[in-house]
Amino acid sequence: MSVAGFGLTPQASFIGNLHQMGSEGSLPGSERMAKHYEALSRLSLSGASLTPADLSRNLAVVLRPVLDFDFLDLVVFKDGTSEVLWHSVGAGQLPTPDVPMEATTYWWVHQQQQPLCIADWRRDERFAVRREALKQRGFEYRSLCRLPLRTPNGSLGVLSVASLRPHDYSAEEMRFLSLAADQVGMAVAHALHLEKTRRTQSELGVQSARLKLLVDLTNSVVANLEINDLLREVTLGARRVIRSDFAMVGLLDPEGSRLRVNAFDMPLDITLDGKAVDSLAAAIGARVFATGKSWSGSIEELAAVDGDAAMWSVAGFKYGCILPLAGRDRMLGILAMGKRDDATYTPDEVDFLTQVASHVAIAVEKALVYAELQKLKDHFGEERVCLEDEIGSELNFEEIVGRSVPLQRVLRQVEVVAPTDSGVLIQGETGTGKELIARAIHNLSARRDRPFIKLNCAAIPSGLLESELFGHEKGAFTGAIMRKAGRFEVADKGTLFLDEVGDIPLELQPKLLRVLQEHEFERLGSTRTQQVDVRVIAATHRDLKQMCEDGEFRSDLFYRLHVFPLPVPPLRDRREDIPILVRHYVDKYARRMNRRIESIPSHAMEVFASYPWPGNVRELQNFIERAVILSPGSVLRPPLAELKQVAAQAPSAKLSSLEEVEREHVLRAIRESNWVIGGPNGAAARLGMKRTTLAYRIRKLNIPCRPL
Repeated sequence: MSVAGFGLTPQASFIGNLHQMGSEGSLPGSERMAKHYEALSRLSLSGASLTPADLSRNLAVVLRPVLDFDFLDLVVFKDGTSEVLWHSVGAGQLPTPDVPMEATTYWWVHQQQQPLCIADWRRDERFAVRREALKQRGFEYRSLCRLPLRTPNGSLGVLSVASLRPHDYSAEEMRFLSLAADQVGMAVAHALHLEKTRRTQSELGVQSARLKLLVDLTNSVVANLEINDLLREVTLGARRVIRSDFAMVGLLDPEGSRLRVNAFDMPLDITLDGKAVDSLAAAIGARVFATGKSWSGSIEELAAVDGDAAMWSVAGFKYGCILPLAGRDRMLGILAMGKRDDATYTPDEVDFLTQVASHVAIAVEKALVYAELQKLKDHFGEERVCLEDEIGSELNFEEIVGRSVPLQRVLRQVEVVAPTDSGVLIQGETGTGKELIARAIHNLSARRDRPFIKLNCAAIPSGLLESELFGHEKGAFTGAIMRKAGRFEVADKGTLFLDEVGDIPLELQPKLLRVLQEHEFERLGSTRTQQVDVRVIAATHRDLKQMCEDGEFRSDLFYRLHVFPLPVPPLRDRREDIPILVRHYVDKYARRMNRRIESIPSHAMEVFASYPWPGNVRELQNFIERAVILSPGSVLRPPLAELKQVAAQAPSAKLSSLEEVEREHVLRAIRESNWVIGGPNGAAARLGMKRTTLAYRIRKLNIPCRPL
């Protein structure tokens, strides 16, 4: 018998309070039964939502009015073992166990699923030896009752109550305690189930995070065709997800005779220069190349077999993991990881790193193939349109073409803000695709199945804009022959895209501010307030903050729209997207015109990439459509003279006339203002003249009104 089975330490202050409380032994039978049922009811209501520690304390509080005891505890065992899973004390304090659990009455009650009661510890000769052992240690009590925590699936543990006074538990008390133990058993089973569920969810969370990282890494390496940039991302990601102190990727040279380290990552406190890392890679790579299989384990064991691997130990690493990067018909390189702490790589981590190595091998082969294609393109002097499949559009952004860093940054912000219901202010020059960004936000939001309503505020006369936004009643104004719903009403539960929001008249801005803040408005000519649930996405090419300072735009409306600003870069800031856009529009218009254009001249692509495209993607799109029209054969024949003439902008050797200089100066100001004449950022303001004066000069100098 164990001290854990019978020894309990009394608390003097607790005993004094207990004597003042008294016992329920003198209560009439009906009143005592009512208190028993009340206690069971309280226990059933509170037990399922408590932690083990709180459960035992709550049980002590519930049993105190109907049962005389000084000590109470709960013991829960692991399934099929004598190992204690939970040990929760509700009253008193238990001593430290001194014998195996199998030798205690806890285990006997748990195994037999029968209660054990001792009315008077001093007079029960069955436990005389244990009584003396406990007495010598200063633990002594007079009565004890242990009951199994039974559930439909078996016993989970034991409930124990003990007292400093003798007590002969009656049949009614035993029935009550058995019912209480059964309810505690169900509460414990519920708590175990919750803990198991949380543990499972945590494991799933780890797996989900790991898989997400693998998917992100895959998308990254697919989009990044520069090998060294690709491998740097691999080392950073692998060392982060598999907690390691060193990560390295090395590739074999084209002859397959020498391993060269392309990327490595490690903390700042590890002092290894590039030459040392190269030597380390050569030492550890030889083993993997010889066997063609991955290796993980202790560095000391590896050094005992391969002396060259002792460099790992010199660098302070204790465990390592080396994986081959195997291509379809050759060995490409290795992925190596190292740890300085005493934690070996688990089989699960090795399996995950094997998947990473497989994806990296595919990406390296893809990058090598792409490099070969680039060489062939330079050799033959033309780009093939069929390479479009190699690049592709990003998932969830089918309408947005490009893979440049500025565009990807915008798309990541779209993914962040789309699931929310917050307003978005898209800022960018004309022709940059602000409407496509707004539609992408809508398609990735919870409102994707609801309407996406768009309105260009600059295309509607100011007198009709209020009616377009909020609707009108019949007879509200001359010509209102019937009631009409406004765009806010039509977009209810969906998204409203307000393009060129900077052109909304000042007198209409307070009403727009109200519907954004209060989600309510009145139709024109109506006094009935209507509630709407609309997400507003605004867009403009103008500087709203400057307009607020100039008194042309309300600052409160600006701050309400400026919840999540989203700047869209102009095409000149993402020139790497120009070849992709050219291929996209060539294919699009060739299919529409039933033509077959298979190649694009390299010199034409160079002109496209160097041209500033003041009209952005819209100008490029229109130019490519014209080029397809002018290309009767399988080779694209764009009118490059138009672009070269504009892009050159170099002073001619021949002295120009005064009229030519003036024409060039005005034309340059118009281009820099994106062909906007009036307004604070228009060409007239840049030239320091009135809008009417500039319009007269444009006509006189025969300058086109829009880009050709």
